[in-house]
Amino acid sequence: MRTVITQLSKRLASATADRLSARLGRVRAIAAGSDDSAVSQRTAIFAFSVRILGAVIAYAMQVLMARWMGDFQYGVYVTVWVATILLGGLACFGFQTAVIRFIPEYQTTDDLDHLRGAIRGSLLWSFLAASVLSAIGAGALFLLDGVPGYYVMPIYLAAICMPLLAFEEALDGVARAFNWPAVALVPTFILRPLLILLVMAVFIGAGYGADARFAMLAAVIATFLAGIGQFAALLWRLRKVVPRGPRAYRPGPWMAVALPIFLVDGFYNLLTNTDILFVSYYLSPDRVAIYFASVKTLALAHFVYFAVKAGTAHRFAAYRAAGDTERYEAFIRETIHWTFWPSLALAILMVAFGHYFLLLFGESFVEGTGLLWILAIGIIVRSTIGAAASVLIMSGEQIACALVYGACLFVNVVLNIVLIPRYGLEGAAIATTCAVIFETGALYAAAHRRLGIHIFIVPASPPAALDGRMS
Repeated sequence: MRTVITQLSKRLASATADRLSARLGRVRAIAAGSDDSAVSQRTAIFAFSVRILGAVIAYAMQVLMARWMGDFQYGVYVTVWVATILLGGLACFGFQTAVIRFIPEYQTTDDLDHLRGAIRGSLLWSFLAASVLSAIGAGALFLLDGVPGYYVMPIYLAAICMPLLAFEEALDGVARAFNWPAVALVPTFILRPLLILLVMAVFIGAGYGADARFAMLAAVIATFLAGIGQFAALLWRLRKVVPRGPRAYRPGPWMAVALPIFLVDGFYNLLTNTDILFVSYYLSPDRVAIYFASVKTLALAHFVYFAVKAGTAHRFAAYRAAGDTERYEAFIRETIHWTFWPSLALAILMVAFGHYFLLLFGESFVEGTGLLWILAIGIIVRSTIGAAASVLIMSGEQIACALVYGACLFVNVVLNIVLIPRYGLEGAAIATTCAVIFETGALYAAAHRRLGIHIFIVPASPPAALDGRMS
C-alpha cells in the first residue's frame, strides 16, 4: 500500500511539474516571442494592465469628486461629462476607427503616400468636425430657454472640451494602428484622470467652489494637457517609421468606409451610455450619481473587452488584407478566450465586493448594490463572443455591424423609456442588460452569416469554416 501511494505521489508531482513547465514555457513564449500571436497577447496584456491601473485611478477620482461635490453637483458633472465624451467620439465620424483599418492596409502594400495622408487626414478631420459641432451646440444653447441653470456653464465648458476629445480619439486610433498601446492608452486612461483630480484639488485648495462648473473646467485643462503630451509622443514615434514625403488622399473611399463605422461606433457608444442619459432625463442628478457609481464599479470587468479589442483589431485587418485565412480564423478563436475568462472572474469579484466599493462614495451610494448584479449579467454575456464587432468591421462588414448596433440601440431606448419611469434605477439596469444580450446574439448571427465564423466561447461541432469568403 505504501509503495502504491509513493508511486502515485511521484506521478502526481511529475504531472504537476510538467504542467507548470508548460505554463512557464507559454509565458516565456508570450514575453519573448516575435510572432503575431505573442505580440498581440503582449499588447492585450499591456492594454489590460493600463486599463486596470486607469480604472483604479478613475475610480479613486470619482470617489473623491463625489465626496468633494456632493450627490447633486456630482450628478450634474457626470451627466455633462458623459455626454461630452460621447459626442467627442461621434464627432470624428468614424475616422478614429477607420484609420485602424487603413494604416495596416497601406503598410502591407507599401503605399506610403496614402499612409501619410490617412494619418494627417484623420487628425485634421476629427478636430475640425468636432469644432464645428461644438460651435453649433454652444449657439443653440445660447438661443434655447428651459435648460436648468446648473447645467448651462458646464455645457459651455463641454463645448470647449469636445474638439480636444475628438482629436485625442484620432490620436488613439493612429497609435493603435501602429501597435503602440502606451501612446494610445496612457494619456487617456492614466494622465487625464490624474490631471483632472490634481486641477480640481488646486481649485478647492484655492477656495473655489467644488461644483460642476469647476469640475468641467478641470476636465478641459486636463484634456488639453494630456492631448499635447499624446500628440508629441505620437509625432516622435511616427518620424521613426514613416519617412517624410508627399501625402495622397482618398476622401471618397475613406468616407465610404468611415461612415458605416461611424454608425457602428455611434450606436455602440449610445448603447453603452443610453441608460445614463435616460436616467438623467427622468430622474434627479443625485439619482444619476448613484447609477453612475454602480456603472463605474463594474467598469473594470468591461475593460477586458476593450483591452483585447485594442490589442487585436489591427491584426484582423492585416490578416484579412494578406488573405491568411487559417491564421485569421485561429486568431479569432484565441481572442474569445482572452476576453471571456478574465471578464467572468472580474465580474464575479466586483459583484461580491460591490457593496464596499460603493460605500467609498458615501452612504447613499450603497443603494446601487443591487444594480451590480443586473449589470454584471450583461458584461458576462457580451464577453462570450470576444471582439466580434471588431472582427466584422475589420473584415469589411461594417454595414452589417452598424445594422446590428442600430437595432440594439432601438431596443435599449424602448426598454429605457418603458422601464425607468416604472422601476427607476433598476429599470435602467434591466434595460441595459437586455439590450446587451440582444447585441450579443445579433453580432454572433451576423458573423456566422456574413463570414461563416462561429464566434462563441463554446466551440462549434464540427468547427464552422470560412467557406472561402475571405476573398
